[in-house]
Amino acid sequence: MAVPKKKTSKSRKGMRRSHDKVAAPNVIYCECGEPTLPHRVCAACGTYKGRQVVSNDDA
Repeated sequence: MAVPKKKTSKSRKGMRRSHDKVAAPNVIYCECGEPTLPHRVCAACGTYKGRQVVSNDDA
């Protein structure tokens, strides 16, 4: 069985893990001012690209 001959340093371990971070989600602001995810209907007002797609009582 293969066993490492030397201890992996903190620096090398950190460099290897530098790409493992979780990316922050993109946030856009609707015309009503609420933060939403891109390419999705605003949960607060029900608009998408300036058009009303969901009625206010459903949103």
